[in-house]
Formats: sequence, structure tokens, C-alpha cells
Amino acid sequence: MTTATKTTLPTGERADLLEALAKQRHFLRFTTRDLTDEQAGQRTTVSELCLGGLIKHVTSVERNWVRFIQEGPSSMGDFTAMTEDDWARRADEFRMLPGETLAGVLAAYAETADRTDELVATLPDLDAAHPLPKAPWFEAGAQWSARRTLLHIIAETAQHAGHADIVREALDGAKSMG
Repeated sequence: MTTATKTTLPTGERADLLEALAKQRHFLRFTTRDLTDEQAGQRTTVSELCLGGLIKHVTSVERNWVRFIQEGPSSMGDFTAMTEDDWARRADEFRMLPGETLAGVLAAYAETADRTDELVATLPDLDAAHPLPKAPWFEAGAQWSARRTLLHIIAETAQHAGHADIVREALDGAKSMG
């Protein structure tokens, strides 16, 4: 947590949300322990997923949903209007690109995590809600509160930590748990 968050000392529900998110972040980051940049970018299954790319994706997801909490759906754009180039840029979130390093990816994730933790600690109202952005996977007219959005960030992080565990085990047999 950031220094500001530590002085704010979230309690109750906010502390629970931050603890749940911290646990899932830990499992995701832990899958990259002792890896080289090359290993972090290696695909080990038939999917496009690699460990560095998973962390890049979760960083982007968390950053975008935090902006949604703060600014509403306009911060995320209209997914129904995305072009092939937009989708290609989005696919790059799942890869380690030339010049990217595992240390850099992890640092960006830590910075995003600090901003999220600060928001959770200081947000005036977890019930504040915004309409969801236009996307074929969202129900038209649905809204999410800040709380619901944070639960989504936790779920997304947990899901991708599980993906990362599979990728890591296929890479060298190491596991996050067990």
C-alpha cells in the first residue's frame, strides 16, 4: 500500500476488499518468481497467454476499471465501435513486446495497485454507480457501483492468477500453491 493509504487505514468493508485484492495480486505476481524476461514472455500452452502478458493485461484491466469508478463509462470507450487495429492493440496486452521486461511489467502493476488501493481507501461512497460502457458482453442499461467494480477487479485478478499458475507449471513445473 502507498504511504497515503497506510495513513488512511481502511477498515471494515474497504479493508476486506483490499485484502482480497492483495491476495490475488500476490498469487499472480508469485507466478513470475525467478523468471527471466524470455521466460516471462514464453507461451507454454496452445493459448496466446504468457506470464508477462497476463500481468500486463491485469494491469490494464485494473487501471481502466479504476478510471471507470472515477470518470464513468466515457473513460473506457465504446467497445462496439472498436476497429481491427483497436483489437490488435488489445491483444498486445497479452504478450511481452520487444523491449519490455518483466521488471518493467511488475513495476507498472505495482504502480497501478497503489493507485487502486488509494482510491479504495479514500473514495467517498462505494455505492456511487455509473452505467457500463457499450459492449456486447454487458447488459444494455446496466450500472455498476464502485463496490461491484472492485469485486470485478478482484475476480478478474483471481481468474488470471489461475491462468498464470497453469502457464508457469507448464513452463518449469513450479506452482503457486500446493
